Amino acid sequence: MDDHRSRSLPELTGDVTCAEAREKARRVLDRLERDHLEPALLPERREDVLTVVSELIANARRHAGGVTHFDIRVQRGALVVEVSDRSPDGPLTRPWEPGRPGGFGWRLVEQLADRAHVHFHDDMKTVNAVFFTGSGAPPLPPAGTP
Repeated sequence: MDDHRSRSLPELTGDVTCAEAREKARRVLDRLERDHLEPALLPERREDVLTVVSELIANARRHAGGVTHFDIRVQRGALVVEVSDRSPDGPLTRPWEPGRPGGFGWRLVEQLADRAHVHFHDDMKTVNAVFFTGSGAPPLPPAGTP
């Protein structure tokens, strides 16, 4: 795939459900593998992508006034998951409390994605989670580097 183009299915707008977002993610992942647009993700990374999609959509619906935009696309050697919502507040990471449900979504996103970041704009935000494909993976540090 050309490094300067992205490939995507039509974006989803409005208050997207987790099921709708996961279905779109599955279609993009299937196409990525089938059409060899990029080196395919390892099978376990596929589940990571679907988990991150669910977390980002659920958190936008539960804590941020709903989803305003969802997209997943292949771009420059990476699979990019993008969720926008109606809140200007960034994700929170609460300390782990075994008896208290929730509070682990953003931590999970940061652990599963290769990169995760938040862009604030117009009293709203967009969260991006990036999963590198084979050609987009950053170089490994030299052996012995912490």
